[in-house]
Amino acid sequence: MEQNVKQYKSFMSFTRRDFLYRAAAVGGTGLLLNTMNAWGMGIASTASAPPVLSGSGKGKKVLILGAGLAGMTAAFELEKLGYKVQILEARAFAGGRCQTARKGFSLTELGGEKQTCAFDQGQYINHGPWRIPLFHRSTLHYTKLFEVPLEVMVNENDHAYAYSENAGPLAGKRVRIKEIKADMRGNVAELLAKSVKNHALDQELTADDQRLLLDYLQHEGALSAGDLKYKGRSGRGWATNPGAGMNPGVATDPLGFKDLLASKLGAVYSAVHDFPMQATMFQPVGGMDAIAKAFEKRVGRNIRYKTEVQTLRQNAEGVTVTFKDTGSGKGGSISADYCLCTIPLSVLRRIDTDFSDQFKQAVASVAYAPVGKIGLQMKRRFWEEDDHIYGGHNMTDLKGINTISMPSYGFQKQKGVLLGYYQYQTQAIEVSALSPKERAEFALAAGQKIFPQYTENFDSAFSVAWHRVQYNLGGWAEWTEKTRAAAYPTLLEGEGRILLAGEHLSYLTGWQAGAIESAWQQIAKIHERASA
Repeated sequence: MEQNVKQYKSFMSFTRRDFLYRAAAVGGTGLLLNTMNAWGMGIASTASAPPVLSGSGKGKKVLILGAGLAGMTAAFELEKLGYKVQILEARAFAGGRCQTARKGFSLTELGGEKQTCAFDQGQYINHGPWRIPLFHRSTLHYTKLFEVPLEVMVNENDHAYAYSENAGPLAGKRVRIKEIKADMRGNVAELLAKSVKNHALDQELTADDQRLLLDYLQHEGALSAGDLKYKGRSGRGWATNPGAGMNPGVATDPLGFKDLLASKLGAVYSAVHDFPMQATMFQPVGGMDAIAKAFEKRVGRNIRYKTEVQTLRQNAEGVTVTFKDTGSGKGGSISADYCLCTIPLSVLRRIDTDFSDQFKQAVASVAYAPVGKIGLQMKRRFWEEDDHIYGGHNMTDLKGINTISMPSYGFQKQKGVLLGYYQYQTQAIEVSALSPKERAEFALAAGQKIFPQYTENFDSAFSVAWHRVQYNLGGWAEWTEKTRAAAYPTLLEGEGRILLAGEHLSYLTGWQAGAIESAWQQIAKIHERASA
């Protein structure tokens, strides 16, 4: 996305990859490059373990600004090398954006009222990062090392719904995702099979090739053996499920092919996900903040909380930071040999530094994504009991909603917390202007169109607008081709004795793995410079 916030294109004009950016849940969400940066599509997390560094850092001190995952990763690894480490954290807790809202958790946005989560004990919403792809070996390195228990996160559920108000003949109708996939595959397979049978591909394929292709298409599209017609398939669901006794089940009728084409829904859902959006992902048991707490358990003694950085200075001998204690209001200063700054660029640009003009311009050139989420606790898990949806995401073009996601924990319990919206850019800005109560009302009114049980089962809500959170000012860094070329190398190199780290200094922006791997790379640079 460009730095200026833009209105989204209409839901049905999106390619799958663009749609994933909006929907977040299936591709968790616009320019292609930034979509890939934000969600890691097509970009592998290559590192699986911290760098092996020789030598000792004994006698040297590293000051780390920010106790997010990047800061705590760096502290954990640097301490093992013998460095004396001090972390300054503006919040009263560690983790940065790795947060989980549960009973008693409080948040006050800039210019907003204080929210205190009122969910029942055991219920929560990961309003920061909420899933771990299997390819993010760096994140999984620490969950294994720290023995953070994981469970499956259902990242795709074909039994969930797609609901579009701009889908032509299917507008305003909730349709199972599996129905769209099955019927598009079947009808397209039928058309191609007819082309082969009518010798339309004789110049492209040999007779043996055609025979093998027809065999594949018959199975791929569930086509009838004789006339190669698509008449539906069991995988799209049943009107009445097969059962015991004299109950063979009643099949459902497939969606009309022309209706599907006119709806453009088939262009959104394909059978194979883009990397790394697998159907199955992981999440820590009890909430994503379990990762942050595991780090905090190991480096917390080095963290000074409620410590807001005021100025950042350096010379040939070291680095000095002045700060304000937000609890007492008192100021102070601290010095070190080197500094690793993990503060988001959106916040860093507001701090008084002695960076060069070129470096300051690089910091200021990177935009951050306006992002909003809301968790809705429901009195009854109607999505499981009535609609038989266990985890996964319901996709929609309802303005400001994009996805309604079901929890992948607490199956078959009485209550549950679902994600009522996951919004970006202009929509996130517009909705963030509402009060928490109004945001909940907004989410409920929209969700009611898909789930009639919504309003009557609503219990309580907790929302966040990351662009209005004081020490974040955005969900993640949004790079463009221009800023990647001009600013990224400058920021990656750091300046003097100060280096930067965080998800913004990676090609995995928006992911915890980006923060961790950025820290790994930058501590290697610090160690190299300190050892020179």
